Amino acid sequence: MFREQEQKKEHVTAHQWQCPYCRKMFRSEKFLDQHFDNRHLNLLNYSRDRCLADVCGALHCDYYEKLAKSKHKKKKCNTLASEKHLHLCQSLARTCFPPEQSASSRQLNEFFLRQFCDAHDCKKGVLPFNRGNGRYGDQALYIALFIFVCLILFLFYLGVYAYQSDLNKNHVKLKRISKPKVH
Repeated sequence: MFREQEQKKEHVTAHQWQCPYCRKMFRSEKFLDQHFDNRHLNLLNYSRDRCLADVCGALHCDYYEKLAKSKHKKKKCNTLASEKHLHLCQSLARTCFPPEQSASSRQLNEFFLRQFCDAHDCKKGVLPFNRGNGRYGDQALYIALFIFVCLILFLFYLGVYAYQSDLNKNHVKLKRISKPKVH
């Protein structure tokens, strides 16, 4: 539905976006999107016979909500519903990313099938969003990196402290010799 608008957005500079229809400039993509909603809504390709909520089952819209509610409950897979969602998902993949259109479209189609459609198979037991599924996927790596950096900093400052304390031990205090008073 928003494909044409997304493709026609013009990113002029780091903080400038331009409307392709009226050439008006905006300082962020968010404001350009709001402009599309306010001024060029008639240019959207609405498909009146398709509601986005109709494809929610195929796209796992409520997956994390269900996961949070039934964290400890293991539900059986509903084979009939799963097959229905699988066919709807595959149909969406073919419609949105026709594999015969181009190489990039074929790659997107395959990715979409793996990311969304494979999870509709009761036998496989694949979870949706199994590739790059969350914000915390690399959390262990970041924790290990953080501990490593802290250890390096600790050793560095320990070395600086030892060096400074060694300098202070070998430091000889010199006394100033006063000049004799001339009368």
